[in-house]
Amino acid sequence: MASNATVTCPAPMAATSNGVFQGNDPLDFALPLAILQICMVVVLSRVLAFLLRPLRQPRVIAEIVGGILLGPSALGRSHTYLNKVFPPKSYPVLDTLANMGLLFFMFLVGLELDPRSLRRTGKKALSIALAGISLPFALGIGSSFVLRGTISKGVSEAPFLVFMGVALSITAFPVLARILAELKLLTTDVGRMAMSAAAVNDVAAWILLALAVALSGSHSPIISLWVLLSGTGFVLLCAFLVPPVFRWMAKQSPEGEPVDELFVCATLCTVLAAGFATDAIGIHALFGGFIIGVSIPKDGPFAGSLVEKIEDLVSGLFLPLYFVSSGLKTNVATIHGGQSWGLLVLVICTACFGKIIGTVVVSLLCKVPFQEALALGFLMNTKGLVELIVLNIGKDRGVLNDQTFAIMVLMALFTTFITTPLVMAVYKPAKKTSRSAYKYRTIQRRDPNTKFRILACFHSTRNVPSLINLIEASRGTERRKGLCVYAMHLMELTERSSAILMVHKARRNGLPFWNRGASPDSNQVVVAFEAFRQLSNVHIRPMTAISGMNSMHEDICGSAERKTAAIIILPFHKHQRLDGQLETTRTDFRYVNKRVLEHAPCSVGILVDRGLGGATHVSASDVDSVITALFFGGPDDREALAYGARMAEHPGISLVVIRFLVSPNAVRENIALEITEAGGSSDELSSRDEEFIGEIKEKIPRDGSIKYDERVVSSAAEAVGIIREQSRCNLYLVGRMPVGQLVANMNRNSDCPELGPVGGLLSSPDFPTAASVLVVQQYRSELSSSSLASLKVGDEEREMTERDEEEEETPGRDSDTN
Repeated sequence: MASNATVTCPAPMAATSNGVFQGNDPLDFALPLAILQICMVVVLSRVLAFLLRPLRQPRVIAEIVGGILLGPSALGRSHTYLNKVFPPKSYPVLDTLANMGLLFFMFLVGLELDPRSLRRTGKKALSIALAGISLPFALGIGSSFVLRGTISKGVSEAPFLVFMGVALSITAFPVLARILAELKLLTTDVGRMAMSAAAVNDVAAWILLALAVALSGSHSPIISLWVLLSGTGFVLLCAFLVPPVFRWMAKQSPEGEPVDELFVCATLCTVLAAGFATDAIGIHALFGGFIIGVSIPKDGPFAGSLVEKIEDLVSGLFLPLYFVSSGLKTNVATIHGGQSWGLLVLVICTACFGKIIGTVVVSLLCKVPFQEALALGFLMNTKGLVELIVLNIGKDRGVLNDQTFAIMVLMALFTTFITTPLVMAVYKPAKKTSRSAYKYRTIQRRDPNTKFRILACFHSTRNVPSLINLIEASRGTERRKGLCVYAMHLMELTERSSAILMVHKARRNGLPFWNRGASPDSNQVVVAFEAFRQLSNVHIRPMTAISGMNSMHEDICGSAERKTAAIIILPFHKHQRLDGQLETTRTDFRYVNKRVLEHAPCSVGILVDRGLGGATHVSASDVDSVITALFFGGPDDREALAYGARMAEHPGISLVVIRFLVSPNAVRENIALEITEAGGSSDELSSRDEEFIGEIKEKIPRDGSIKYDERVVSSAAEAVGIIREQSRCNLYLVGRMPVGQLVANMNRNSDCPELGPVGGLLSSPDFPTAASVLVVQQYRSELSSSSLASLKVGDEEREMTERDEEEEETPGRDSDTN
């Protein structure tokens, strides 16, 4: 009877309408309908991602769920909605745009994979990868016999077996990388092993998928063989011809200069041509994009520039359509009855058992601890977009029917959803440094000749020259045990593909990565620090932290504790414009600084940079700087002055210490209260200050490198006037929260209360100076109430702004919330 049925093809859609005023319905035309479809899935997936954020789920979960909700499983139950928003006549345009986005996304995935890292994969990771592929593949073949005997009768046997094996054995490499970065496991042995094993797994899965596609294309084994041979020939051709061409392009694109538009255009055309070639061969166009991405050399800025050019358009607009296309094919309602739900449970259990048990057993044989082996098993069970691609190809080739397809999509969703909570439950790698091992948490110490460790953070190359000049000033004398600096590059982990490229670069030596040996590195920052290390006596180690802005302070504080740093140097969230005024770089950096100040395991300094030492590193013999330390009293001021005393040991630095004393005739109400809140009685703090100042006076050398001056003032205005007299110095050193009512009245309306009253004054636009400012907070086990209060100002306002932005799905977080 089916053969007598008349099939009517929908009329092709015109591209654009003449407008509603001429009687046209925009949803009857291809372009406005595609725009609506893209906007719907983008908004829905971003809302779902926001709702799933407390569960720390990767965004792909929200995108898959969003596609399913827009399809016949939820909203699509309304035939009016489905025929209006996703009519059958729109499918060719929708699928074409979706597959175009997928082609370029697979090119980005290929760029993430470095073939050289596969060759460096250790035996342990290789064994885990093979176990994570072979056992699930075998169980997938076993479950395919059950499915063929129940809900998948009549499908081709060989392609179905291979598709089921591949679907159960895949580990989603990009999704796994995000989960590891989110859980801060990239530094651990588990993270490195999981990444290496997943990379091997990814390549093996694509090879098996190519086999499955070749087998599903024809019933003739001869034709399938020709497809496989032609595909192999294409891969070999790309392996030999593509890398030399792109290596030449990379040489023509030096670091710091924009990539030639001709090279970008040629690359995109190459991706399209490769997609055409693989589609003509019969192994799907996305393989062409993936192979070109893998073939491009990863050294230098060329690969990163390509990613930046295309990732936002592809990931933000075109790729969401692929989730809609997949969601339209997924009808959860087809899973009905005890048999269907039983098969869903069977597939989920088989997938989890194969991946987890296979990985755990081989890990234990490789002498991996049980807790780590279990975490590895859960991590390798991650599915994602790659899984969806496999299932969609199987659905398009007629290998998977509607019910099997829906079961497999739900399996992928479930296994990925449980990964993060299970890993968090079984594996907690955070290890605190013992208090006995972490002796020196401050600069002020009884034995000044002990090793001085600094964790110096920076966001971009703009911060590097001043940071190096500050490190040069911190060297001290030759008699000391030396200075050890950890220079940490702070990078934000976003949903962009380039963030995952950063993760892979960091993974080469662990995260944070250490620049060991003499291997060349094109990174300008590492080169700058390496040159400084060779020119000076400073032991300096570049490192990178990659995390979200909301947890970046954890990386900073954790690294400071592991490296037993005495002080963390943070860049101010504003930079100097050409006219000398300070302009906000990014408001999020401010809140990272505030969280570090609140949770730091050591002292903290915030550097307000106005060109300390100029735009380049000043050599030791050319240093000629005047540093002014303002001392009002209290632990923060003592720490700042202790740092200044160390800097004064440099032969090119002069330190001017100005101590402010309150006139006996001045009104001193509430001073006792302020001092008590700072961490001790009035007499105790006063005696500590006097004792410390006495030590400084004893150290004043005859060469005049330290000048000490006491000024008696009766008001805050008088103190500000004295500070203005020193505005021609190169650097101000001030405590974050000096003690006393004098400074409390100095700058009550500062827009940066986290810098304290004096730091806020020196960084305000009303204070005319070209000097940089280092605001120092001394480590205390518990901050005073006034210190904590200054860090909370503006937080409630920011949280409300963030909530509004997330609800409205406004892209980016660069706006100033104040």
